[in-house]
Amino acid sequence: MTFRIEKATDADVPLILQMIRRLAEYERLLDSVTASEEKLREALFGPQPSAEVLIGYADEVPAGFAVFFQNFSTFLGRPGLYLEDLYVLPEWRRHGLGRQLLAHLAAIAVSRNYGRLEWAVLDWNTTAVDFYRGLGAQAMDEWTVFRVTGPALERLAQG
Repeated sequence: MTFRIEKATDADVPLILQMIRRLAEYERLLDSVTASEEKLREALFGPQPSAEVLIGYADEVPAGFAVFFQNFSTFLGRPGLYLEDLYVLPEWRRHGLGRQLLAHLAAIAVSRNYGRLEWAVLDWNTTAVDFYRGLGAQAMDEWTVFRVTGPALERLAQG
């Protein structure tokens, strides 16, 4: 068995949505998924793509994916790569695909002259935290992520 990583295409939208749902189920957030194939198709492959997707295959079988986009560091004065989601199906974990996906993302960041690669992980996911630390990633413990969504976002937009 060999792994390969491919950039997703419009034809992969059903698979991407399936992977998103599997990730959400793993993270105990399935009820939060409102994405549809139509929304993903527009957001990922429309006139102004918001993110990119990589799909990892074990031989010919889809085994995992990564969703990422460009962000910007004012301190570095350079763009960065933000990893929104990384997920490997349970049957393919501990075979190196997660590491290969992250290495592929790092290579993209380097080739684009980005200053960093960053992502968030749920505190309870100690398996992922340990994996990331083993790769040399550092937890940004002094930072707290904030989010405004739904009605709160609407209220804030109204001033």
